[in-house]
Amino acid sequence: MDIFLEYLFQAIAAFVGTVAFCILFSVPLKQYFFCGFGGIVSWLVYYACEPFIGAVFATFFATLAIVLYSRIFAIYRKCPVTVFLVCGIIPLVPGSAIYYTAYYFFMDDMAKASHYGLLTFKIAMAIVMGMVVVLALPIRKRKKIPKDTVSNITAKQ
Repeated sequence: MDIFLEYLFQAIAAFVGTVAFCILFSVPLKQYFFCGFGGIVSWLVYYACEPFIGAVFATFFATLAIVLYSRIFAIYRKCPVTVFLVCGIIPLVPGSAIYYTAYYFFMDDMAKASHYGLLTFKIAMAIVMGMVVVLALPIRKRKKIPKDTVSNITAKQ
């Protein structure tokens, strides 16, 4: 039961944080729930994978999940992919690693600063590679035939 409550708390926190960024980015009001749910998807994939495969690969797989989610919901909700993608990636941004990089740099501890700087770079590249992998997949679109084309074809026969 404890693990269920932990994941529930993480999901609620991811939802609230993502919706807060939706407000900041001026996302249409009717997309808030779906963007927030995208934040839940990305964070829970990361949170579930991180103890087993580390932060970088967990970020990569979470990015795969949110980009796929964004592409599906962009079609379903008739909205640009970036509306869901930018908000859904917010939980994965390595904010603490960026902070510690700057902190240790100014405290003149270059070993720790370079450690956190490299970690930040790896996580950023994992996000980019996850986006590239999914966005490179083609979407099969159905071609709609205009009514006048259909009536012209049948009239010629």
